[in-house]
Amino acid sequence: MEHWFSEALIKWYGLNKRNLPWRETKDPYKIWLSEIILQQTQVIQGTSYYFKFIKNYPTVKKLANSSIESVLKDWQGLGYYSRARNLHYTAGQILQNHNGVFPNSYHEIRKLKGIGDYTAAAIASFSFDLPFAVLDGNVFRVLSRVFGIKTPIDSTSGKKVFKELAQSLIDMKYPAIYNQAIMEFGSQQCRPVNPDCANCPLVEKCWAFNHEAVKVLPIKDKKIKVKNRYLNYFVLKNKNKVAFFKREKKDIWQGLNEFYLIETNESSSFEDLLPQLIKKFKKIRLSNSSKEIKHVLSHQLLFCRFYVIEVVNPPEGYEWIAIKDLQKLAWPRLIDNYINTCLLN
Repeated sequence: MEHWFSEALIKWYGLNKRNLPWRETKDPYKIWLSEIILQQTQVIQGTSYYFKFIKNYPTVKKLANSSIESVLKDWQGLGYYSRARNLHYTAGQILQNHNGVFPNSYHEIRKLKGIGDYTAAAIASFSFDLPFAVLDGNVFRVLSRVFGIKTPIDSTSGKKVFKELAQSLIDMKYPAIYNQAIMEFGSQQCRPVNPDCANCPLVEKCWAFNHEAVKVLPIKDKKIKVKNRYLNYFVLKNKNKVAFFKREKKDIWQGLNEFYLIETNESSSFEDLLPQLIKKFKKIRLSNSSKEIKHVLSHQLLFCRFYVIEVVNPPEGYEWIAIKDLQKLAWPRLIDNYINTCLLN
């Protein structure tokens, strides 16, 4: 075991750690909330959501017994909505299988939906001081640079190598502090871009620094392919009400609400789509339209347009809501922005 590594990190952490609210508790429920919220979300944005969820869902039981609609509404704006759905489902699991008490072993925590190796290790160490090493993007970067590991971090062999190394380095006496320290170090000191090597306590033993490879490591094998999608939303309006639909299929924004959608393979004009609309709704009148809006997701680039169309004879089988009540529903941020700027003004 490389004692110098853990000792240096813990010492650095004592001098440089940020005061974050989830570091002031050992409650596994609150730690779980913070970890899920901070996946794919920066601390500055996630903090307000953490406080909101603690206030609105102070216990596992409260979260489990709340509607998925309210949970998605409170999650609105964070993206990656499967996290919110998993939170709600897993709260139900804990209530049903563990009497509402968060399990206190790594392996039981790992069985919960939406909790992978990293999150299970974080909860187990931060809440129960169990010696399971966390391995997130920050940790991959620190280990790769300090120990000169060139195995791609997104490969099967790479994940095994890093997992074994991370576990061998953890401070068995202070696993929670060590895990917090290495993640904080990767976030604040050994940053992806412009790391502070000049003031790094590990610089003398850092392989990447001494071999001029800081910009090279860590290595990734796979490149993310970005898919273009063209979404044409139609706000079906009748008097002071509009129709809305819930996205049920396993796709972006599952469980959230949207307007009537025609998705095309390329950018289309209203005239291109008019025959489909006439066939579906018979008599319609276009009253407003938006410019094309570009919306960036992690693996997708969305090109969206909104059209407000008056329907003379409202079709049956659709759900309708008063325009003034639109904010009561959970929407993707893209649609919520459109509602606020165009429909409610």
